[in-house]
Amino acid sequence: MRTHPDTLLHWLDEPAAERGLHFAQPGDDWDFRPYTELAQEALRFAAACVGRGVSRGGIVAVIQRCSPTFVAGMFGAVAAGATVSPIAAPFAYQRADDYERHLGHILAVARPELIVADEDALDQVRPVAERLGLAAPVSHKELVAAVDPLPAPRPAAETALVQFTSGSSGWSRGVRIAPAALEANVAAMRRWLLWEPADPGINWLPVHHDMGLIGGLMNITLNGCDGWMLQPDDFIRDPRRYLACISDHGARISPMPNFGLAYILRRVRPQHLEGLRFDSLRAIVVGAERVDPSVLTAFHALLGPFGLDRRALVPAYGAAEATLAITGVPVTEGWTAALPDGASPQTGALVGCGRPLEGVSVRVVDEQDLPVGDGVVGEIVVGATSLASGYLGEAGTASGTSVGGGVLRTGDAGFWRDGQLFVVGRLGDGLKVRGRMVFAEDLEARMVELGIPERRVAVLLGARAGRPTGAVVLAAPEPGWPQIAHRVLAEHLEDADLVQVAVPRGGLAVTSSGKPRRRVLWKALCDGTLAGETGPLHAPDPAVADPGVADRPAADLAAPAPLRP
Repeated sequence: MRTHPDTLLHWLDEPAAERGLHFAQPGDDWDFRPYTELAQEALRFAAACVGRGVSRGGIVAVIQRCSPTFVAGMFGAVAAGATVSPIAAPFAYQRADDYERHLGHILAVARPELIVADEDALDQVRPVAERLGLAAPVSHKELVAAVDPLPAPRPAAETALVQFTSGSSGWSRGVRIAPAALEANVAAMRRWLLWEPADPGINWLPVHHDMGLIGGLMNITLNGCDGWMLQPDDFIRDPRRYLACISDHGARISPMPNFGLAYILRRVRPQHLEGLRFDSLRAIVVGAERVDPSVLTAFHALLGPFGLDRRALVPAYGAAEATLAITGVPVTEGWTAALPDGASPQTGALVGCGRPLEGVSVRVVDEQDLPVGDGVVGEIVVGATSLASGYLGEAGTASGTSVGGGVLRTGDAGFWRDGQLFVVGRLGDGLKVRGRMVFAEDLEARMVELGIPERRVAVLLGARAGRPTGAVVLAAPEPGWPQIAHRVLAEHLEDADLVQVAVPRGGLAVTSSGKPRRRVLWKALCDGTLAGETGPLHAPDPAVADPGVADRPAADLAAPAPLRP
C-alpha cells in the first residue's frame, strides 16, 4: 500500500538512500543512517508491535534519547496502527526521585501497552511500570530480535501521537494529536520556512518535547533532508560543536529556545568563531519561551560578522495543543519589538511572533470573548486544522489552557500590532495595577536584564490572604539580587505585599523545558509548603546597598563569559 506524499509515513515507501540522519558521537564523529536503513528499522519495530499484540490505537511509550532506535520507535509505532508517546529518558532530570515521580504520573495517564526504553534506563523505568501494573519495559534490541519488517505500514490510528505538555501549571497533560493534525502542522511549517529537501536541518533539543520532536526531528525526516542530530548535553557541554556543524554542513533550519541563544552568548567569544560561516542559515526558529530582544541583538552582533543574516532569527509562537507552530515571522522579513498600549517602557519591549501559519486563525479577545483592538492585551484564542483532538484522560483545567470544538483557548495573553502577534505571558500569572495587567514574565525579564541569571529567579503574582502579592523566588541568591528584585517589584506593583523566598541551587521548580512552574510554586507559597527561607522583601538599606549591580547596563550583562579551557 503506497501512502500519499504528504502523509506522516510517506517516506517509508521510497526512502532516500543519499540522505539521512547524522547522530552525534563522542569527539567530532557522526553516525550516518540513511533513510533507507531507518525506514527498514521502523517497519521492523512495527512488526514487533504487531507481534506483541499491541492493539490499534494502543499507546507505545518510547523512553529514549535521540538515536536511530528512537526514530524507528516513533514512526514504527504509527506504522503498526498504534499511538506513540515519547517520554523523557532519565538523563533529563538530575534527581532520580523527581524523575520517577514525573514518569509515574505520565505512565499512569498513558497506560501504555508497550514500553521501550534505552538499555541504561531499564532499571529505573522497570519499578515504576511494575508499581502501576504495566508490562515490564524492553530495549529496542530485545523487541526487534529475529523480527522481519512489515511489508507496508498499517492504516494509522485515530491518534498518532500523545505528547505531554511541559507542565508549567502542574502535572504534564497528555495531548492527543491525530495524523492529519500532525501532517498539517509540518506542511505549514515547511511552507512558512521555505524548507526544501535539499536544505539540511540541525537539532539539539530533547526529542520528547514538541519543539525538538516536531520542529526538529519530524520536520527533517518528513522533508527528506539531511539532519544533524545532537544530544542536549552535547550542546551544553560545547555549543561550538553546534555552531561548527552549521558552518561545516551548511545547515539551513534549526529550532532554538531563547535560553539556547543566551547560553551561546555566555560561552562563545568572537575568536572562537574564526573560520566558521553562517551564511547558510535561513531560520533559527526561536520559541518555547519569552524571546528577549537584547539576546537577539547580541546574538546577531556575535555571528553577524561571520555571515549570519539578521532575518535568520525567526521568532515564533506555538503550543502542544496546536501540535506545535501557531504563528511565525516570515523568513524574508525580520523580527521587530513593540509594547502594548499603556505599558510602562520600563517593562521592556516584546518581540513579535509573526503571523498565523497556513490553516491557522488567531484571535485576541477580552473577558466577554470579543475581539480587542490593535495594541490591547487579551487572551490568545486559536483555530487550526492542526489542533489536538483533546487530552488523554481527565486533564483538568488548572493551566487555563483548553482545547475542544475546534478552538484552543491558550491561557496566554497577547496583543496585535500591525498584523503581528505579540505574546505577553500566562493569564493568571499577573496582577491588575491601576487598570492594567502586570505579568510575571515581564518582571522576570527585567530582573534578568539587571543582573539576576536566567533560571535562578521566578516571579509569582496573585492574591494571598486577600492581599495583592508579588513574590520572588531566588535560587541560591547572591548579594545584590534581593535589591534588584525589590527595585523591580516595587516599581511595578505599587501597594502589593512583596515577599522573597530563597531556595537552594536547583530548588526552583521548573518544567521539562526549563520554565518556572509558577502556579505550583504559588500554591506551595500560599499553603506554607514551599521549601526555602520565606520573608518580606524589604527595600534595601542605602548604607549597605550595592547599586552597581542594579545599575549595570544591559550590554555589559549580556557579554558572554569566556570558555573554560
